[in-house]
Amino acid sequence: MAIDRLSQIFAALADPTRRAILARLAEGEATVTELAEPFDISLPAISRHLKVLEKAGLISRSRSAQWRSSRLEAEPLREATAWMEHYRRFWDVNFTRLDAHLKRLKEESS
Repeated sequence: MAIDRLSQIFAALADPTRRAILARLAEGEATVTELAEPFDISLPAISRHLKVLEKAGLISRSRSAQWRSSRLEAEPLREATAWMEHYRRFWDVNFTRLDAHLKRLKEESS
């Protein structure tokens, strides 16, 4: 069974370490060693997180001599945001209705 791209994106974003890695990469490219600095986990563990992020399309990796750097790729985040946007509108409408209902209740009790 093939996993759809959106499922891969959300699965990658579900882990707090991977989200922290993406936040760091939003500041610019970094090597595995640089990305591992704030974490109390091994370099191979960071590499596994990077593979998940790369498979989801959230990062790209390049090699220059012995250095392998990673870079944030924003397009998959745009896809996830577009999917969630539909549901944000749903909640906005419902919160607007709730606000109007609460105002009516307040006016009736005054």
